[in-house]
Amino acid sequence: MINITDPKINDYLMRLSEENDSNLLEMERIAKKKGFPIVGRLVGRLLFILTRLKAPKLVVELGSGFGYSAYWFAKALSKGKVVLIDYREENMEYAKDLFRKAGFIRKAEFRTGNALEIAQEYKKIDILFIDIDKHQYCDAVLNLIPNLNRNALIIADNSLWYGKVAEKVRDNKTLEIRKFNRYLFEHPDFISTILPLRDGVLVSYKCH
Repeated sequence: MINITDPKINDYLMRLSEENDSNLLEMERIAKKKGFPIVGRLVGRLLFILTRLKAPKLVVELGSGFGYSAYWFAKALSKGKVVLIDYREENMEYAKDLFRKAGFIRKAEFRTGNALEIAQEYKKIDILFIDIDKHQYCDAVLNLIPNLNRNALIIADNSLWYGKVAEKVRDNKTLEIRKFNRYLFEHPDFISTILPLRDGVLVSYKCH
């Protein structure tokens, strides 16, 4: 396993990224206590910036957990909405309560069930955020590219997969992430890059 970012650099970035939003701080505390995976504050800030720049009407999340990444999207949205999808009802209930408390409830839609199936109900997606089981990443883009709006963004967490994508590792999840990355980098309709924040964030712009 390879460190994506030198721990000293990561610590420096975290010191720069002080946060006073009590809802975010509470979610970070819970995630740390329970060992629950979230994108973290550095990636959250990236999502916020991309959302403000894009000004999307529709953000669809595949794998929302208890709403941490969706909170960053909602915080940045002006007129659009974010669709949270997770297979656990308790995660969606927690997210609903949090969004209600934050005043974001009108910016969000909460769905429980199979993320790939539910996401296909939505058309003209401006930002597609992927953070589901790694073996589903390729299926997600193959099924949902037709549902993307013009100039849409695909954002995917864990695209460097603990550095395993750069090693001689051949487990199924690593192979699927490599396949997913290559597919979008080679797709003629997309311009893609990967930012080495946390576990790697792929950002892909639909240019055709």
